[in-house]
Amino acid sequence: MKLQSLFIFIMLTSSATKAYIGSALPVYSESQLLHLFESNTHLQKVKKDECQLLQDIEARAIRVELPAYQFLYGDMLAWGVCVGRDVEQGIFYMQLAAQQGLPVALEQLGRYYSQGTLVQQDKERAIPYLREAASLGNTRAILQLAELLVADYGSPLDYEDAYRWLYHTITPDTTTHQKVAFLREVLEEKMPYHVIARAKRQDRYW
Repeated sequence: MKLQSLFIFIMLTSSATKAYIGSALPVYSESQLLHLFESNTHLQKVKKDECQLLQDIEARAIRVELPAYQFLYGDMLAWGVCVGRDVEQGIFYMQLAAQQGLPVALEQLGRYYSQGTLVQQDKERAIPYLREAASLGNTRAILQLAELLVADYGSPLDYEDAYRWLYHTITPDTTTHQKVAFLREVLEEKMPYHVIARAKRQDRYW
């Protein structure tokens, strides 16, 4: 009788524990991750979820090699979120995501090299990352690339593309709009009129 009572107690306790924990968190979708990246809230989201998806994130980054998860995992490693901090491995996974063409990874690596965040500052090395991200429509990269060009980094051969991307940038943010206008004005001073006219006629991206 005592064994039967103990068995019933264990079963009830197990059921109560499952009810208390609730169902497992769903894995982040790619669109959800891209939205989190855009608002720069992805690390806060992982911490808010109490790191419960760490194994799923690692599996999708390391074994499945999904670029959005590679970038997320790389950022987690770089800043020590839910894992031991490992800046070198963090940059490695960001680079893997960038190699697969993830705009946010390209932009972040370009920004890090431009500002000297986690890596040695190298504005010239930043430009290829920012240019690639800009060509994929990343507004932050477009602005940063133009800022480097007007500061005489990079090549004048990039002026036309940078101007075209600025010219076709659409934004509801007043500050960003003013920055775009300023950068266009400065680039115009460095460019022949016929190149400016051609940049305005071309589509935003090739």
